Amino acid sequence: MKVEQIYTGCLAEAAYYIESNGEAAIIDPLRETEPYIERAEADGAKIKYVLETHFHADFVSGHLDLAKQTGATIVYGPTAKPNFNAHVAKDNEELKIGKVRIQVLHTPGHTMESTTFLLKDENGKDYAIFTGDTLFLGDVGRPDLAIKAGEITREDLAGFLFDSLRNRIMPLADDVLVYPGHGAGSACGKKMSKDTWSYLGDQKKLNYALRPDMTRDEFVKEVTTGLVEPPQYFPKNAMMNKMGYDSIEDIRRRGLQALNVREFKTAWEAEDALVIDTRPQEKFAKGFIPGSVFIGVDGSFAMWVGALIQDLKTPILFVAEPGREDEVVTRLSRVGYDNPIGYLEGGFEAWTAAGGDVDTINEMDATQLAQHFDGKNLSVMDVRKASEYNAEHLVGAFNFPLDFINRNMSTIDRNKTYYIYCASGYRSVVAASILKTRGFEQVVNVRGGYKALVETPLKRTEFVEQLTEL
Repeated sequence: MKVEQIYTGCLAEAAYYIESNGEAAIIDPLRETEPYIERAEADGAKIKYVLETHFHADFVSGHLDLAKQTGATIVYGPTAKPNFNAHVAKDNEELKIGKVRIQVLHTPGHTMESTTFLLKDENGKDYAIFTGDTLFLGDVGRPDLAIKAGEITREDLAGFLFDSLRNRIMPLADDVLVYPGHGAGSACGKKMSKDTWSYLGDQKKLNYALRPDMTRDEFVKEVTTGLVEPPQYFPKNAMMNKMGYDSIEDIRRRGLQALNVREFKTAWEAEDALVIDTRPQEKFAKGFIPGSVFIGVDGSFAMWVGALIQDLKTPILFVAEPGREDEVVTRLSRVGYDNPIGYLEGGFEAWTAAGGDVDTINEMDATQLAQHFDGKNLSVMDVRKASEYNAEHLVGAFNFPLDFINRNMSTIDRNKTYYIYCASGYRSVVAASILKTRGFEQVVNVRGGYKALVETPLKRTEFVEQLTEL
């Protein structure tokens, strides 16, 4: 038996490969199919099942393409109603893979179809649980993503989650491995561990949601405290996962069109496209195409695309460093942005060589800001999440979370100069670029962000531990 976790940092997402005696199962695959097919081929194995723990909201799963390419059966847990051929398993049903078995444990709460897969080894011993978004390390899945007005509330879902954890997961042995669907950084939970696997016995001791003396009411209160509005793309991705989507190969063919400067300009105007610059933030700040927006591929690219671009069907043109074009298109597709229409051939250098106009982001370092800011005389904008800001911030800075920048744009003044910081500099450059496209010309990025600012004499609020990272 072989079990492999395939972790993708930019989405804080874990897929899993299980192989035994020439048969394999994939749990919660990402959109691109190559990593899973290549692993199976290396083992001389046939992918028999694609197991989905639930209809994911934070990414588009690769279940449809993977099943089509391999002949595997897509499996969901009880109550799931996918709009395509799939096996909706019964609670406690067992699936055989080579010499091992996987038992289906219906664990509603995060969503109503949420399911945990219990892997039993060759001797029938419980070996590991693949919990999806039901149980994380140090946390549990948020219960507010599948609410239905007039039908089911987040408190209802939290109650189901309490029952699922107590009745289906906690009775399992302490030496059972826990393989969650996400780690720290995902918006599917409030405050997850940075670890990506654990033993169930350790979680019973360390995870607040598994306290044995916890009442149902206490659980509901704790798991619903600190929740904020989920990213706008979540329900859209969940619908794609349920209803179906275009093949990633078709998206790659459309998105990987190399356009020279003239063709790029023509497509930009004709398609009313959004231009994303995916280069490192330092390069973008020194020079970029006027009207383009920075979302660097080296950061949490997919998450920020999903949070900031309201329409999944938006035509997207992009600027990338040579050789990274396929990576950009793939990562766009992971969160359902299936309409990239090409990239600038030769990158930003081709634009400047053709005599194109160039814009820049004004910047200063933390020590320069410290020389001028006394908490009153400058408009200092903190674009971190509210939870980060509330934990600690510069005295006199105001919170303007990047997550909700589109909604809050009307609350700030185009005639003011704003000095922008985040944690380390990525989000502040994203924010500055967006503000510039909306007519805010007087923006200054603080290089190094809050990590650099804490090294200066600037006054900070007293630190308060974050109860949530949302």
